[in-house]
Amino acid sequence: MTYILAIDQGTTSTRAILFGARMQAVGAAQQEFTQHFPKAGWVEHDPEDLWSTTVAVCRQVIAEAGIAVTEIAGIGITNQRETTVVWEKDSGKPIHNAIVWQDRRTAETCEALRSGGHEPMIRHKTGLLLDPYFSGTKVSWILDQVPQARVRAAAGELLFGTVDSFLIWRLTGGKSHVTDATNASRTMLYDIREGGWSAEICALLDVPMAMLPQVKDCAADFGTTLPEICGAEIAILGVAGDQQAATIGQACFEPGMMKSTYGTGCFALLNTGETPVVSNNRMLTTVAYQLDGKTTYALEGSIFIAGAAVQWLRDGLGIIAQASQSGELAPQADPEQDVLLVPAFTGLGAPYWQPECRGAVFGLTRSSGPAEFARAALQSVAYQTRDLWEAMRADWTGDTHVTLRVDGGMSGSDWTMQSLSDLLGAAVDRPVMQETTALGAGWLAGMQAGIYPDQVEFAATWALDRKFTPQMAPEQREAAYARWQRAVQAVMGV
Repeated sequence: MTYILAIDQGTTSTRAILFGARMQAVGAAQQEFTQHFPKAGWVEHDPEDLWSTTVAVCRQVIAEAGIAVTEIAGIGITNQRETTVVWEKDSGKPIHNAIVWQDRRTAETCEALRSGGHEPMIRHKTGLLLDPYFSGTKVSWILDQVPQARVRAAAGELLFGTVDSFLIWRLTGGKSHVTDATNASRTMLYDIREGGWSAEICALLDVPMAMLPQVKDCAADFGTTLPEICGAEIAILGVAGDQQAATIGQACFEPGMMKSTYGTGCFALLNTGETPVVSNNRMLTTVAYQLDGKTTYALEGSIFIAGAAVQWLRDGLGIIAQASQSGELAPQADPEQDVLLVPAFTGLGAPYWQPECRGAVFGLTRSSGPAEFARAALQSVAYQTRDLWEAMRADWTGDTHVTLRVDGGMSGSDWTMQSLSDLLGAAVDRPVMQETTALGAGWLAGMQAGIYPDQVEFAATWALDRKFTPQMAPEQREAAYARWQRAVQAVMGV
């Protein structure tokens, strides 16, 4: 057994990557699936799409690699976090579409809880702010809206899980209702200090605890797949939410190491060690990973719109045909124009947490065109990262030096990463292996299977592709950032 199969179930597509004995990617398959937008601010997935694409890409990558299934030592799963699925315990059939992490439908519920004085307790226990981003209020909404759902949940007929739990339930034929500590920490139902589900929060949201999965370490025995899925049984040995998996894949195992992943959204995690750090700047306190029963914590900043801004240029405005064109257009923008985009399409995430505000474009002229929009979209990601960077460094009382490692689709754009370094005024390290999310899940499974090295040896394999260093004058940087801050305040004041 010399291979590891990593499942990366993301927001817009599902991928499977096969890793060899030296942790090298030897095959990959990917399938996109449909996004559903029933109302403004609502985002859903059909859970059956998540399942069918998972099975399809696993079978495809195994077939194309030409290996025997019995050569696979284990499966690692990483997934879009906070996305919420409720399904029937007996049949495994979802009772409602999955409510995606981007969804804002429970904003009023969160505001009512805040007005009721519950946020300090929730924040202390979970490390999270009251926001519709997280799973807890989504579960409650499904139970309220689907006929008889509350009655059935109370009777033990329904189960809740994030996407990893749903996939594992299906993969094991209903034998395993489990999750890992990183995904649990994103539900707003999990006490990250005590390491267990919070009865107090579950009661507050009226979520029966019998619905909840068992929480395990990131590297553990999560069950075994049914043989008919891939042709033979495979042990599921590693699970982590996508941003934590990327943190692991980037080998950010030491306090003060930070990774920032640029996908649909942007998520930055700063390793803070064995003690949860309470943020004074509206960052989240979360579980970075849990191994051998030992929890490592992180500060996290979440940006809802990163790559999605480029998708908007492509699918919404139609000014580019492929996402990669944005990086080609941006350098062609007129330097005399200063078009600025605040992409608050579904509100603003950290450090603002304003779910109701919406996006805006500033500085348009009659000659503003595709190049200026492309530059504005890419720079909006850098500006939002600067917001997180400033907040995290203010919260972090450890070593003032922070190592920033980047990954995700947008990190492949040299122009975007140089812009990021310029606007941060800091070095940005891009690794050779940019599939860090899948690698993190794969390493967890491979380590658990005994075919991959421990943390120290794994960290030693991290290799630098390119270091980006600031080229922008400090006064220009600060003037640009001040303009961004004014634009954000304008959007929040609408």
